[in-house]
Amino acid sequence: MYGKVDNIKVELNILNSLIGSKNIESDFENLVAEYPKVLKCIPILLAVRSREIYTIDSDGEYLFNFAKQNYSIDEYIMFMRKTGLFSLISEHLINNLVDYVTGVEVGLDSNGRKNRGGHLMENLVESYLIKAGFRRGVDYFKEMYISDIEKKWSMNLSSISNQGKAEKRFDFVVKKGGTVYGIETNFYTGGGSKLNETARSYKTIALEAKEIDGFAFVWFTDGKGWLSARHNLEETFDVMEHIYCINDLEKGIMSKLFT
Repeated sequence: MYGKVDNIKVELNILNSLIGSKNIESDFENLVAEYPKVLKCIPILLAVRSREIYTIDSDGEYLFNFAKQNYSIDEYIMFMRKTGLFSLISEHLINNLVDYVTGVEVGLDSNGRKNRGGHLMENLVESYLIKAGFRRGVDYFKEMYISDIEKKWSMNLSSISNQGKAEKRFDFVVKKGGTVYGIETNFYTGGGSKLNETARSYKTIALEAKEIDGFAFVWFTDGKGWLSARHNLEETFDVMEHIYCINDLEKGIMSKLFT
């Protein structure tokens, strides 16, 4: 583990010069021009060990290569800005990148790989909620627990929470008209047992939600990982009314769904 950090220690120390920068975007551009190898450090700052990162947002889809620059520096700057790395570095939230990456590696080794695209998918879904005219904290809420939903709208969601024994949290909750929508989002670049577990779990929630007046379960998911788990996804699709992909978002499903 420490050997991996040693392999990029020089580049991390070069990036350390950006800590506290008042003009981090221009400083980053100059740094990459002079030391292009610093790019290879970027994925591990996001707890990703791959040298390529696939991103999706309202501006488009990108497959960034951090071993060999394959986009303009402006697009890499956009990536750093939107992932929050510039804020993390310039606002002194990190004091030493070598120490930070050592901690990230410890976390990766102990926790294993997680759904790296999940936060990107959350951001994408939220951007389309905003485009559809929804306001955070007014029309939609982020990371809301079942108990909070029950209190806010006087609903009984005990069938989903196993009579209150399981405190599930939805990525987003939208209130529109007489319906409360509990929303889950994820994106899988690779296969594995996690996808099958997710599909089975969401199938159960979808069936339970059908029995609750004024509540609907919505799932936004995508990614080539589903190719290996397509049968489980198909089983969920057969019983779930509201399951959508990125293409649906692009075609305006938000405005059609929440009417």
